[in-house]
Amino acid sequence: MAAFLGSFMEYVLKAIIYAVIALLGVKAGKALRENKDAKNTSTVRIHNTGRR
Repeated sequence: MAAFLGSFMEYVLKAIIYAVIALLGVKAGKALRENKDAKNTSTVRIHNTGRR
């Protein structure tokens, strides 16, 4: 039973670590994209509401 619990805890720990790494990657990607968009001031945004 101790081997099972040890293995299970190892799996849970790895899952938590992978989730944290994924979250950090998403946050870094979002920050980089926002930085790039802020630097690109020549972008023209057209809001299409569907009205004529």
